[in-house]
Amino acid sequence: MVIRSTWDYAERRDAFLAWCARVPQVLNSIPVVAWNTDKTYLRALAEAGVPTVPTTWVGPDALDGALLLPAGQLVVKPSISSGSQNTSRYGPNERKAARAHVQRLLTGGRDVMVQPYVGSVDTEGETGLIYVDGSFSHAIRKGPLLRASGVVTDQLWALEDISPRVPDAEELAVAEATLDALPWPRAALLYARVDLVRGESGAPLLLELELAEPSLFLGLGSGAETRLAVAIAARLGDVANDRRSDLLPGGPLRPIGDDQSGHEGTERFVGPERLLPRL
Repeated sequence: MVIRSTWDYAERRDAFLAWCARVPQVLNSIPVVAWNTDKTYLRALAEAGVPTVPTTWVGPDALDGALLLPAGQLVVKPSISSGSQNTSRYGPNERKAARAHVQRLLTGGRDVMVQPYVGSVDTEGETGLIYVDGSFSHAIRKGPLLRASGVVTDQLWALEDISPRVPDAEELAVAEATLDALPWPRAALLYARVDLVRGESGAPLLLELELAEPSLFLGLGSGAETRLAVAIAARLGDVANDRRSDLLPGGPLRPIGDDQSGHEGTERFVGPERLLPRL
């Protein structure tokens, strides 16, 4: 099964991962999905030398009075989130509201990320580099979402301004370094999206790495649909011939058409029919 559009997992991640574990084979693999659905992976990548947006991590046991917020504009969001849910931008004069947001998330048992707002996003947007089977496929520009204070959306995702983009050499280098720093060989990944922004110096910084449920914007990359289909077909054939078992742990791969019903109490998540415009 290829995970594509499960953007309601953030509110019940444990149940989502348990559901994944009941599926004979998931792409990307369950260890990848578990690692990537908590944004604390950014801390590991920063420690590995990947240039990332600076982040203050706040746990549920943090004392409100001891929390030091970055200067200037900042962003508050939970470490387990998707689609810009529970995410907000705050200005220098909105520290009280920012602290209240942090406290609300902490009270709900969520770990919190606090980051400086990267101003270049307002003019240049983000660059998302999409990889298929470990190789660069195409890239997109994502326009700014956090235009004003307040939570961006109360829906499964925020509407985005997306257009094709050609990444430069610096962006490609950071994306490649990000994939090379993972705990798995890049060939183990069916797909990946590396989201970058420009820091104050103009150098690209990793904002997020999407390995679990990203929009791949296949329609914006020439031949991208074919590349993904070929990669899926190759994995189906290779697993049948037991040639990729070292890269794809978790048992035999079954096509989506196989019957996977009949599990009493099975969690059900939002299906692609509701989310097709985002694909």
